Amino acid sequence: MLSTIKNNFGSELNSHLPSCELINGGLRAKNIYKRSLPGKPLISIITVVFNGAETLQDTIVSVMRQSYTNIEYIVIDGGSSDATVDILRQYDQTIDYWLSEKDGGIYDAMNKGIAVCTGDYVGMLNSDDMLSGEYVVQDIVDRFCQTQVDAVFSYLNIVDKNNIKKIRRKYRVSKFSLALLRMGVMPAHPTFYCKKSCYEQAGEYKTDYKIAADFEMLTRLLVRQKIAWSFIDRVTVIMRSGGLSDSGLMSRIKLNCEIVRACKENGLYTNWLFLVLKLPIRLFELMR
Repeated sequence: MLSTIKNNFGSELNSHLPSCELINGGLRAKNIYKRSLPGKPLISIITVVFNGAETLQDTIVSVMRQSYTNIEYIVIDGGSSDATVDILRQYDQTIDYWLSEKDGGIYDAMNKGIAVCTGDYVGMLNSDDMLSGEYVVQDIVDRFCQTQVDAVFSYLNIVDKNNIKKIRRKYRVSKFSLALLRMGVMPAHPTFYCKKSCYEQAGEYKTDYKIAADFEMLTRLLVRQKIAWSFIDRVTVIMRSGGLSDSGLMSRIKLNCEIVRACKENGLYTNWLFLVLKLPIRLFELMR
């Protein structure tokens, strides 16, 4: 299937395909490809979306307004039935590559994005998230160039989905440690940028996880691969509340079950008692 994605960049095919088929577009359809330049590595930002027309444009604009210009922007849509594809077509001259087709969920879409991106470094920005300012990517690139690490991460604000000026939680994980991972506390995934080569060595996001494949991936990279990382002391992403892991008691139970599984699969012991220890951390985030 991935070979099909890579070989079907012709925009002429898109106009008459039914919504259940693969539809794609962007600069690559016009044979415009970006590459790394001396002192300006190519940064791939991947947005996955499904029926996200209400918020997708904010996400796209936050990428387009970046001061750093060598960005490859990839959008993977899961075959939306709302106006998502119309929005993607609206930004066809600025998005490097977008794809719309049925998929196996958010983590399958992330795998597709990594497979087609060509940047030196890769970050994930979901369709209800935004980069917090115009210098975010420049700061990320500066840190990579200064430190030669494999990955960087930073702070994230979770805001009210109907009022992005109202901060509901300040996600503040400034370091990685085994103790934090055992409690289910990880660096904020939308702030995490990593060498593509590390993803290639680690393998794909596990699509049999429903909520915590991002936790499993970061655990795999940080614990099993022992990649080098650096923390950027600033908020780089604004996330609207209401994601998969924030949708009720059963989702939280499922999340914690998957966290225990992810730790076990990556040689890190944890249990439900350890997971309870993260509650004071979450309470502190609400009070900041």
